[in-house]
Amino acid sequence: MSKLILAIDQGTTSSRAICFDQNHKITGLGQQEFTQHYPKSGWVEHDPEEIWQSVVATCKQAVETAKATMADVAAIGITNQRETVVVWDKVTGKPVYNAIVWQDRRTQKECLKLKKKGLEPRIRRKTGLLLDPYFSATKLAWVLNKVSGARKKAEKGELLFGTIDSFLIWRLTGGQVHATDATNASRTLLFNIAENDWDAELLKLFNIPRAMLPEVKDCADDYGVTEAGIFGAEIPILGVAGDQHAAMIGQACFEKGMLKATFGTGCFALLNTGKDKVLSRNRLLTTIAYRLNGEVTYALEGSIFVAGAAVQWLRDGLKIIKTAAETGELALKADETQDVYLVPAFVGLGAPHWDAEARGAIYGLTRNSGPAEISKAALESVAYQAHDLLEAMHKDWKANTDHIVLRVDGGMVASDWTMQNLSDILNAPVDRPVILETTALGAAWLAGMKAGLWGNMQDFAKDWQQQQRFEPVMEPALRKRKINGWHKSVRSTLRAK
Repeated sequence: MSKLILAIDQGTTSSRAICFDQNHKITGLGQQEFTQHYPKSGWVEHDPEEIWQSVVATCKQAVETAKATMADVAAIGITNQRETVVVWDKVTGKPVYNAIVWQDRRTQKECLKLKKKGLEPRIRRKTGLLLDPYFSATKLAWVLNKVSGARKKAEKGELLFGTIDSFLIWRLTGGQVHATDATNASRTLLFNIAENDWDAELLKLFNIPRAMLPEVKDCADDYGVTEAGIFGAEIPILGVAGDQHAAMIGQACFEKGMLKATFGTGCFALLNTGKDKVLSRNRLLTTIAYRLNGEVTYALEGSIFVAGAAVQWLRDGLKIIKTAAETGELALKADETQDVYLVPAFVGLGAPHWDAEARGAIYGLTRNSGPAEISKAALESVAYQAHDLLEAMHKDWKANTDHIVLRVDGGMVASDWTMQNLSDILNAPVDRPVILETTALGAAWLAGMKAGLWGNMQDFAKDWQQQQRFEPVMEPALRKRKINGWHKSVRSTLRAK
């Protein structure tokens, strides 16, 4: 019997594929970065064809490094960068335009127009989201309105829309399945999270033909089988979830009050609120955490646009480091007497500010400030932003948040310095798991559980293992001074936009 689960983790800067065995252990890995396109200031695009090629290549690489064949793969789970928009031709499967990435801000003016019409409260009640370029609807409308002939073809039923998961499912199944899961659908500004369906009023508001939209399924469901010519075998696709939701599942945050944060390109914190659809009073998002067997579990989410991306900026923009690992070493060498703050609003500020016009700034520079101080400020900015998210969550949903323990994952959590600083600023324990690939693990569990190869939710939760707990050691007075300095810097950035 086939015993491997293949997880496709299609991220913002790279595609990854990971093979897991029946004991949830990683046996094979493939990873490939792909090109980031910045056609104009604030615009971010990906080439869907390059993403597709990278996914196929990394899947083959993962199975090869597992010393297995595709015949050994029992099922595929998919997790993906959310909100990113792809529109493709129903017949040829070719995209009509580049994928417009979740970070893209080109539809900022359209969002402001809708806000001025007083539409945001109604949209929030339906979707749990804010009117922001971050989400899919205005980006999709932009493609239909700006790409020559796209609107006409869409109205004829000749174009399909999807987030990256839908595009991959379409390609993997040879055009047989056009589907998404409830978590990805809930990030589009078009999905009613209470009624669990595409919302007719919102489709009309954004002028989106319903025929373009994918079928919405459970996170663990039948998404068809891969076309035999791609991998040499027909493999069932049985699990799909947006990356942050998959990470929540991979962290086994199945109980109300459990909290996870993923520190990747951005930082995304999700608090499980169970069956309670909590509408935030502090500009957090209400989202579907996961949907299993038709039953929805909700979450409060705080989204930070720039976390690991700040380290990439140090490497690729300022060129003061060659590898991400250098930042922790530099932070240890930084002058403790300097209070340097980086507000990484390169593409605006996310929760709880949601200011699309804000731009990055560095405060507190002296003549003696250098790579060490700026590197430290970049890492500290992640902890400060996470602090603001958790404060907002505490105000919105007081139950179980007084003595919270944060489960963390993502590329940045490998840094002990960063995690200790996070614990210090949050004044809370931070748990790092044994398996850091929790996003892929979540997608794998959905597929493995659906395939009958892995255990149920309770069994999976019992298997979660902590690698290290970081406890706060910072003096309260120092913590307060640092956070006050951060808030002063953010206020200055918001005023200077």
